[in-house]
Amino acid sequence: MLRSVEKVFSGAPFHMVGDGFRVSNHFPAVSDLLKRMSPFFLLDYHPPFEYPQTSDERRGVGPHPHRGFETVTLAYEGAVAHHDSAGNGGVIRPGDVQWMTAGSGVLHSEYHEKSFASSGGPLHVVQIWVNLPRKYKMHAPRYQAVLDADIPRVELSGEAGTARVISGALDDAQGPAATFSPARMIDARLKAGKSARFAIERGHNAAVLALEGAVVVDGARASAGESVLLKNDGDELVVAAETDAAVLLLDGAPIEEPLYHYGPFLMNTRDEINQAVEDYQAGKFGRLRD
Repeated sequence: MLRSVEKVFSGAPFHMVGDGFRVSNHFPAVSDLLKRMSPFFLLDYHPPFEYPQTSDERRGVGPHPHRGFETVTLAYEGAVAHHDSAGNGGVIRPGDVQWMTAGSGVLHSEYHEKSFASSGGPLHVVQIWVNLPRKYKMHAPRYQAVLDADIPRVELSGEAGTARVISGALDDAQGPAATFSPARMIDARLKAGKSARFAIERGHNAAVLALEGAVVVDGARASAGESVLLKNDGDELVVAAETDAAVLLLDGAPIEEPLYHYGPFLMNTRDEINQAVEDYQAGKFGRLRD
């Protein structure tokens, strides 16, 4: 049975995160999507935007904490550098994915990679926050640098295009990113006039973000920068490409637990949020070195 569309929506007005990322928040800005998008809590979309070159200035977001969830950053254009208080760091280049488990607590910075900043150019990225189940919220911080070359590609039936499997499975391909609960991410390029069919496990929440071009799902049209939320009424999804298009498919098992959110912390109770703030202020998230 094919899934039908619950709504097509755009993100909130664009705003700057730090001084280096011009994003539109797709959720939780649309507040009624919180439960409907679990285990995904937040999606910030940074469509292609041209940044001027700089000299020694480093644009981005300075040191900030996280606890209780994971941040996933996908790069399509440009280059983003990162380092954290657990000693991890690297550069996310086009096609790469950074999957950082904040868990019990980590400090990190995100900024334009040095050579990209000095030359300027378009930056196109997506960042997603993935909630952690209660039993994993205090897991030790973990870092997965998923390179484009390590992401399996699946040729879609009917010569509809190609899909990269970042996490979860598609056909016989298993994504390299390890997850704490079922959370699938598929990055697909579709050919104009073709349709792609994806199996969706019953009970999973699912949505499609249109990155480029225009697609139609169950008669509903979405163009670049719009998202399609699917009802939980079937076990298949069909995405028809009006033009050459790129989409990001998210689906996962909802986490049926209480949720408290405060800034960079995502926990189960208010007391746990208060503890996270106290631990951060007490320096228990470590130190971040330049």
